[in-house]
Amino acid sequence: MPQPKTTSFLDSIEETLIGVILGLMTLVTFANVVTRYGFNSNILWALEVTSILFAWLVLLGISYCIKINAHIGVDAVLNLLPARARKSITVLSAMLCILYSIFLLKGGWDFWSNFANLPATTGRWFPTGFEQDFLAKGWYETQDVVMPQSLQFMSDIFNEGELYEKMPRLVPYFLLPVGFALLLFRFIQATLMIWRDERELLIVSHEAEDDMAEAAAKLKKGE
Repeated sequence: MPQPKTTSFLDSIEETLIGVILGLMTLVTFANVVTRYGFNSNILWALEVTSILFAWLVLLGISYCIKINAHIGVDAVLNLLPARARKSITVLSAMLCILYSIFLLKGGWDFWSNFANLPATTGRWFPTGFEQDFLAKGWYETQDVVMPQSLQFMSDIFNEGELYEKMPRLVPYFLLPVGFALLLFRFIQATLMIWRDERELLIVSHEAEDDMAEAAAKLKKGE
């Protein structure tokens, strides 16, 4: 009897985080609506939290769509080529995407690192080391997001023991390097799958058209 396939956290990390984020966005928005129309008040931090969560959703969605092969692209030229040439160009494209995601990861780290009192990388395109002198910005806070008491331990690490009044910016910005690291990981996965003939393209190709044709056929049959 075949054993059920197990899914590791790394395989489902985007789905898990996206589900949590969507749930939190729904709860915060619903609570703000109830507060506004039911009690004539307002949750001041609701809009900023929702905006941060939406930004996280976008960043995670990029790598998730690579994983499930859902990005839209143009394959008109590729379809004119023989199978071997198509595979070669697709692998080349995937490697360029890996290179691009390395640039994004460097940029994401460089933007976030100083807010976490860490050095950014040196080098214009590729990391050549870490900067020696930098302005630590661990004291920078968000505009409205209240700092939970359970997270005040961060003040000892990033703010010289001075308690935060608002959430430090290093928390919402943390998903920049994390999201781009996941993107790099998924591009490497996709490239290996294409090389092993386990996947044909980086883009969705014609699956959507096939699904629409199948749905139209079922609808016509039902009529």
